[in-house]
Amino acid sequence: MKELMKGNEALAEAALRAGCRFYSGYPITPQTEILEYLSWRMDEVGGTFVQTESELAGINMLLGAAAAGARALTSSAGPGFSLNQEGISYLVAADLPAVIINVMRIGTGLGDIAQGQGDYWQMTRGGGHGDYHTIVLAPNSVQENCDMMETAFDLAEKYRHPVLIASDAAIGQMVEGVVLRDFKEHDINQYDWAVRGCKAGDAPRKIQNTYYTHPDYVTYLRDKYAAMESEEQRWESYQAEDADIVLVSYGISSRISKEAVDMARAQGFRLGLIRPITLWPFPVKAFESCGNAKALMTVEINILGQMGDDVKLAVKNRLPVDFYGTFYGLPESDVIVERAKALLEKEGK
Repeated sequence: MKELMKGNEALAEAALRAGCRFYSGYPITPQTEILEYLSWRMDEVGGTFVQTESELAGINMLLGAAAAGARALTSSAGPGFSLNQEGISYLVAADLPAVIINVMRIGTGLGDIAQGQGDYWQMTRGGGHGDYHTIVLAPNSVQENCDMMETAFDLAEKYRHPVLIASDAAIGQMVEGVVLRDFKEHDINQYDWAVRGCKAGDAPRKIQNTYYTHPDYVTYLRDKYAAMESEEQRWESYQAEDADIVLVSYGISSRISKEAVDMARAQGFRLGLIRPITLWPFPVKAFESCGNAKALMTVEINILGQMGDDVKLAVKNRLPVDFYGTFYGLPESDVIVERAKALLEKEGK
């Protein structure tokens, strides 16, 4: 049965149902409802909720809970997410699974609380120091907020690696009908690497940077990321097979882009859409299905067209890649159609 939930609250409830029993974080708009919801709901399911003194404390408490084998969660936005980066790098270094939610807002520095997609580079290029990527899942509805939460924890444990959920202010604040999954139990004692205190007769366990102890860390790390890129590319393709122009967008922008495709098709203009569901690994395989395309256009809520680099690499620079971006406001479907038509005319096909 469906029930109405706000996007941020759906993320929180879905985390509990996926077996999360530890949350630490600090309030910042537009993700504060996650904290507010878990401040009372976590206690009902027997978990631990900590409102920390800062985002730095939140990510480091998360690391401690993950080291003990818990399904652990934190969330932030804007400058708060930037403060998470050192801790995410440490999670990667120690091979610890955890989930971090970024409810994106706009702007550099303090920015503003409106919806944005300006953290694409930060999320897909590592964000912190060292050689690493994180798997990044990008929901485009409140229902996907629910569904991707369990997926995020499963992937984090599969690879012993942090996973990011790239939401945004629009999806976080909207209210939609959702079907919640059943509760899933998580056995905190199932891992032979988790630390649980020193007991007589137990072999010692230590959480530390993996390259201190791994006999061939370079090969190990390369193979780990190669497996992610091979196995975890996820996307939605919508009428891209015969499209003359293919839109590429994610999150809230992809919903508007899908509306633009339907509008264009009603006018006899063959427009299509590829929606990356994983921002990393970027779904390069998706672009094999758009062989009729004369050009592509990313639709994003940022100024510089951050996803464009990955699209150009995906098509190996064989096709022009244009960009339609907004700042503060959402993209408009009729503008998308007109810009796509102009792009086709420009390419002279």
